[in-house]
Amino acid sequence: MWLVGLRLRPREAQRGCHPPMSLSLHAIAAIVLTVGALILISRDKVPLEYSAAAILVVAVVGFELFPVPEPSKLRGVNFLAGFGNEALIAICLLLMLAKGVEASGALQQVGRFLTHIWLNNRSLALLATLVFAASVSAFANNTPIVVMLLPILVGVAHRIGTAPSKMLMPVGFATIIGGMSTTIGTSTNLLVVSVAEEMGLPRIGMFDFFVPALFATFVGILYLWLFLPRILPERATPLEGTESRVFESSVVIDAGSALVGMKLPDALRQIGGGIRVLRVQRGTRHELVRLPTLTLKAQDRLFIRGTPEYIEAVQRAAGSPVTDSELKRAPDERLIEIVVTRDSPLHRKHLSELQPDLLRGLYPVGWYRPGQQTMTRIEQSSNPLLRTGDVLLLQGQRQDVQTLMEKANMLVLARTIHVPRVSKAPLSVGIMVGVVIVAALGILPIVASALCGVGLMLVTRCLTWGEAWQAIDTRLALVIVASLALGTALVGTGAAAFLAQSFVLLIEGLPAPVVLSALLLLIALLTEVVTNNAVAIIGTPIAIGVAHQLGLPPTPFVLAVLFGANMSYLTPIGYQTNLLVMSAGGYRFSDFFRGGLPLQILMWLVLSMILTWLYL
Repeated sequence: MWLVGLRLRPREAQRGCHPPMSLSLHAIAAIVLTVGALILISRDKVPLEYSAAAILVVAVVGFELFPVPEPSKLRGVNFLAGFGNEALIAICLLLMLAKGVEASGALQQVGRFLTHIWLNNRSLALLATLVFAASVSAFANNTPIVVMLLPILVGVAHRIGTAPSKMLMPVGFATIIGGMSTTIGTSTNLLVVSVAEEMGLPRIGMFDFFVPALFATFVGILYLWLFLPRILPERATPLEGTESRVFESSVVIDAGSALVGMKLPDALRQIGGGIRVLRVQRGTRHELVRLPTLTLKAQDRLFIRGTPEYIEAVQRAAGSPVTDSELKRAPDERLIEIVVTRDSPLHRKHLSELQPDLLRGLYPVGWYRPGQQTMTRIEQSSNPLLRTGDVLLLQGQRQDVQTLMEKANMLVLARTIHVPRVSKAPLSVGIMVGVVIVAALGILPIVASALCGVGLMLVTRCLTWGEAWQAIDTRLALVIVASLALGTALVGTGAAAFLAQSFVLLIEGLPAPVVLSALLLLIALLTEVVTNNAVAIIGTPIAIGVAHQLGLPPTPFVLAVLFGANMSYLTPIGYQTNLLVMSAGGYRFSDFFRGGLPLQILMWLVLSMILTWLYL
């Protein structure tokens, strides 16, 4: 089914081919659905998982009601086959393996070594960090690598007196470049290889495109090391210039107060919920404030903690105002920044929805979103919806900060995060290396090798079942399945063949290397605004169709899609790690364009030349 309408006879390919004058209604529907999906996915206001689910629903219902007749017999239920796709299963298993390595703290040992180098030789340290980030990203998901390096690098930057913005973007780009080197480096690579195999191409091995990727990585690392830090401006991180604003106080409830007779939770909701009640004193007794049955009475003294605005609101409600001189600081106060990630319990939550136990008693005093100039104070009416890349500024006592840092799914900046099960680090790394070796030697397919690795990590307790399920990114899975459905629709209806012929018509008469380079650039630009997995899956059948139209080997065109879909350098929304880096480094959107445009041009030219030299 995948090959329907894609392959031309050699004679037709040699004399050129024009696209058909008309398309079937099913092909038009597939193209319209694809364009609509790309627009929907690129909209920040619509959550990615909602977009993917909507695409699936429309595709399944539409093609089930109006199936494609012979010869493809494409129906709506065919689009659900993506849930059992080998690439998707392999991606989920590899995410579990990466979680096991991350939970064991194996990467923290390298982080401490890099910290030592940074304090002695900055230039050598940057090169070592870039090489390490790129090398590890070739075999593991780059998101946990960036998550591990961010707090280390931010902390080092403050210690040596340099701006984190000089370090973080180069390291983030290095993980993207390194991920292009192997089939398991990114989920995008696995998907391109899987789609190409389903379309009849020979299986692409783990290191089959390592040579062109190595050349590109060498050039990219040189740029990131020698030039990018000089191009990037010094940006203040969101934490700088923010002062501690949380105080402790006490207030006595007056007999005429509206709070008399109210249960404590109801009273807090009426005040606004932005206050912490430490304890309630009634005469000589100290009541348990966590009991929802506690009823407030006249002359109760509330010991409270919050910003001056919230404390003033409690004073007015209690009918017993006090002066500002009675406000005092809690002892041993600390300010910390937490970056919201996709697996964080803060993701897609309003501030009002955060439970006190989730923040371990810490008080939110500010928040920052990529693109803003400074940290925004959290006022009594502030209730932002937190999303990936946002930074939440919290204040609290040192013990509470340490307790929060022990949560593995909290990315705390400028701190070394405690990671449990350090004794399992060598074993987890050994299992990960074994999985790569077994797959690279062709003993087992990557999906079987990864499954064995996950089983070993669970048996040896390098990984718990809870962590394994938590590692699976349901948003990524939905996007992959929706993208596979779009690819199936384009190929099964003949729309991919039409688009391939149209592309050939536009570049008719140009040399094959120019066609290959144009395809690489087109995919690279698309992936800046649309999720790279969607672009890769949709672009792969079109690339194979172009190769067949021109009578050329399809491998370099498939690799052009693979490399182009990973070239997300111009905007922070092109890749999740870019969002994390943007938040931690205080970057603006323009900084990514300034630093990423030369890298985009370099990678495009280098890969175009290498692919031409090796494959055409």
